Amino acid sequence: MSPAKPLVIAVDGPAASGKGTLARRLSQHYGLPALDTGLLYRMVARAMLDAGHDLRDVSAAQAVVAGFDQAAYPEDMLRGREIGEAASVVAAIPAVRSGLIDRQRSFARQPGGAVLDGRDIGTVICPGAPAKLFVTATPEVRAARRHRELLGRGETASFEGILADIRRRDARDSGRSDAPLRAAEDAVILDTSALTVDEALAAAIAIVEARRAR
Repeated sequence: MSPAKPLVIAVDGPAASGKGTLARRLSQHYGLPALDTGLLYRMVARAMLDAGHDLRDVSAAQAVVAGFDQAAYPEDMLRGREIGEAASVVAAIPAVRSGLIDRQRSFARQPGGAVLDGRDIGTVICPGAPAKLFVTATPEVRAARRHRELLGRGETASFEGILADIRRRDARDSGRSDAPLRAAEDAVILDTSALTVDEALAAAIAIVEARRAR
C-alpha cells in the first residue's frame, strides 16, 4: 500500500474573515501543524517599528526579513489594530513577500502536511495544495467581529474606524502588484457572514473531504 499523500490545506481570505480560527480548527481536526502566515508579516512590522524604521523603507525591511528570529516575537506582541495595519503596509513590499516565501513553503513541506492561512497561500505559497479555501465575509460583519475582539482585549476602538481600516486593507491587499489578495482558480469560496464557527468548520471539512476524494 502506498503511503498517504501529504494533506496541505490552504486557507486564504481578507482580514477578520474567520480564516485564522477556521485554520486552527482544521489543524485540530486533521492533526496537522498550523501556521498563521500573517504573523510573519506582523513580526517584520514589529521589528521595523521597534527599530524606528519607516514601514515603507525597502532596504530596512529586506534586512529585517533576512535576519529576524520568529521565536523572539511571541504572539501576544503581535496582536492589535496598530500592528495589523503596519503588517499590511510591509506586506505590500515585494522584497518582504519574496523573503518570507521559503519559511512558509518549508512549513508546508512537513511530513503528513500542514494547514496554512494567509492571503496568497493557494496562489503563491502552495499552488499545488490539494485543498484550497477562500474564506470571506462582508466588510460590516468582519468589522463587527474585529470590534468585539478588540473590546474583549480591553482596547478602545470604534466600529466605524475599524470598518474604514478593513476597507483600506482590502484595497491595499487586493491592489498590490506582488501576490495580490485573490482566490485561487481552484479554491472553494466559503462565505462565513451568516455562519457560526462550528457551521463554518463543518462546511470547511466538507470541502476538504470532497477534494481528498477526487
